[in-house]
This record gives sequence, C-alpha cells and structure tokens, in this order.
Amino acid sequence: MNQRPMYMEEKPDKPIRAARGTALRAKTWEAEAALRMLGNNLDPEVALIPDELIVYGGAGRAARNWREYNKIHKALQDLAVDETLMVQSGKAVGVLKTHEHSPRVLIANSNIVPAWSTQDNFDKYDAMGLTMYGQMTAGSWIYIGTQGILQGTYQTLASLADMHFGGSLRGKFVLSGGLGGMSGAQPLAITMAEGIAIVVEADPKRAALKVNEGYCDRLTSSLDEAVSWMEEAKHKGETLSIALVGNTAVVFPELVKRGIIPDVVTDQTSSHDLLDYAAIGDLTEMRSLKKTNPEDYRKRARQAIVLHTQAIIDMQKQGAVAFDYGNNLRGQAELGGLKVRDNKGKFLYPGFVPAYIRPLFCEGRGPFRWAALSGKESDISKLDDLVLSYFLTMKFLPAGLTWPERRSLLRVCPIESAGLVLENVQSLPCA
Repeated sequence: MNQRPMYMEEKPDKPIRAARGTALRAKTWEAEAALRMLGNNLDPEVALIPDELIVYGGAGRAARNWREYNKIHKALQDLAVDETLMVQSGKAVGVLKTHEHSPRVLIANSNIVPAWSTQDNFDKYDAMGLTMYGQMTAGSWIYIGTQGILQGTYQTLASLADMHFGGSLRGKFVLSGGLGGMSGAQPLAITMAEGIAIVVEADPKRAALKVNEGYCDRLTSSLDEAVSWMEEAKHKGETLSIALVGNTAVVFPELVKRGIIPDVVTDQTSSHDLLDYAAIGDLTEMRSLKKTNPEDYRKRARQAIVLHTQAIIDMQKQGAVAFDYGNNLRGQAELGGLKVRDNKGKFLYPGFVPAYIRPLFCEGRGPFRWAALSGKESDISKLDDLVLSYFLTMKFLPAGLTWPERRSLLRVCPIESAGLVLENVQSLPCA
C-alpha cells in the first residue's frame, strides 16, 4: 500500500471553516483571533487548494502539513495570557513564557542560511517536511482572498493611466495572464480604471470562479470570441473584462502573430517556482507530469516562459506599455536564455513598483498628490492642518499638539521626513 503524502497525514475529516460568533475556543481572545485567521486561510471559500493547505499562489501554505497544523491548532487553544507561540515555516517549535503585553504568536517563514538558500535545497527540505513556502499572507495567516489585492492592483493601473493615458484606461485594451486568488483581481481592477481586459488563465475552474464571484464579466475558451468582444467594447466605448481559458505562452505569441497589440500588457501567472507555471500541453497531463517527472516539467515550463516573455517584449516594441507585476517572469525567462535586459543591465520593461507605485508617493501622481515644499516651517505649516486633520480623524495623534510636537510625531511618516507633505489628502500610505 502506498504511504499517504505527508501533507495529507492527520487531515481533519471535515473541511476547515472560519469560526464565527462569540464562542471562545482558546484561553484568550488574542489566541482565538490567531485561530480564526488560520481557519479563515484554509476555509474552502478562501483557500486555493485547502486539502493540501495551499492558500494561494500555487504553493503558499498555511502550515507544513496536516500534522503540524493540528499541533499549531492545539498550541493556540492552550496558549496562556502570558505565553508566546513560536512558529517556524508552518511548524510550532515552542511556547515561551513572556508577558501579557507580548505578541501571542511570532512567525518566521522560509528562512535558510544564504549558502544553502537555493531552489533545489528548498525543494528538498520542503519534501522532507523541514520547511514550507509561506508566500506572503498564507504562512502568516492573514490572507483575505482576492479582495486583499484589489485596491493595490487598481492603484497600479490608475497610476499607469495617469502617466500614459491622461488619467483613464477608457477605450484601452489591457492584456494579462492569471486568474488565481491574487491575480484574479486584475479584470475588476482594469474595469474600475475604465479599461477593457482580456486575462488568460490555463485552469478553466479558476477562470469560471472569478466570473461567478463577480471579478470578471465574461468567460470564453475562444481567442476569436475574446478579441471580438474586446473590439466591440472599444467601438462602443464600454468597459469589459474577459476571462480567456488558454495558455499565456500560446495566446500572447498568437496575438503578436495576428498583429493584435494591446495598449497595456502585463502578467501575474505564478512563476517563482517553475512547478507552479502552466507548461504548454493538456492540463491534466501536465499536472501528472509534475508528479512523475518534475525536472522535465520544469524544463517545459521555462521554455513556455521564454515564449511568453518574448511576446511581451514584442508587444512593447510595437507600442504596448509593458510592465512586470513581481512574479519573477523576467528572471525565469533570463535563466532560459532570453535577453530581457539592455546593454546597461536594465530590464527591457519595468517592474510595477518603481514604475507605478513609487511615483504615487513622491512624484505627484495618482490620488496621493504629493507636493515638495522648501522645507521651511512656515511653508510646511500652511498644509499642516490638512495633514493633522487626517491623523486626528484616524486617531493616530492626540489633539492640542504644538507645531514642534506635531512635526516630531509626523516624522514617523517617511514621506514627511523626506520633506514632502500632502497637497490633496485622500489617503495616507504611512498610516
């Protein structure tokens, strides 16, 4: 008889559900809060593959395996008001006697000494049950589904529209890939910015889910139909988001071949680990290949990434605004032999943070609208009441402060300490 995979050992008989109501299962509400966060991450309504403890991103887990999940769950239930649970890469490694004002839980994920910090070593340790990939919000139990990234995705696109298209994506065709837990925010974010989206997704179930959840308007597996819908929406001046079931490494090059160049092209397919990227081929067969011959699968995935990335570069050359969304696509393509940098070592198309997020905070673009002043107290104080009113509203600063007191406290905000203050307060990133 085959032994069950480690992640399946001691799996609960029923699905994990996020607890609701006022019943306390732990000794304190702080520990109960951590229990509920962990449960929420693994609730089938939230998690990508809850049976395997995968929350999102293809591999981001909430615990190493079900055995360790059960130990964490028990430790949280038993945690006293003056104790702190230590969690290392999805494993409860100890409970320390601290005090009631200490954190109830401290978590560290995926930490490996640099000399051994390679993908091969990580995969080996993961298979041995010695570590796990916590992604960002999976291993820290704070994932809240696609809604958690929607505002950031929209803000990126709004900043792009501000810089390239006069403040709106109206009438603009935006092409991207990925409709998972995080990437699934793209179609709605694009229509919120008044654009027209075609987002390619290899898994038909994920594509259908985003349509059913309301993040995307239409679903098709036909490229011709998707293009027809997109062109019709452009002609009518309407916003529209389309989920196209297909492989980005096939669809993107085909669009280049047809001369159908988007106004904006980006991508959010999972590319950090090649096993999470959809290689070209039948989906069921490729999933089987992952298990039977992972090295062959990685080779095929990298070949697909090269085709995918080359198509983005080709689109950029023909006028598309191209940017990377932090999914390591360019890095994997470079390892596959593709030239993704210019002669000075700069990437041929930029990342979203330096190109569109950072300018929100320091170049007067987007809804934050920063204004650089002379730094003189008299100049800064002209806008001080505006800044202070925001802090007071958010209850970050007490009332009745003198100007020096205000300034010393506001200095915790990196924007203000750089000599920048608000011209038009709608939101404050350092809050």
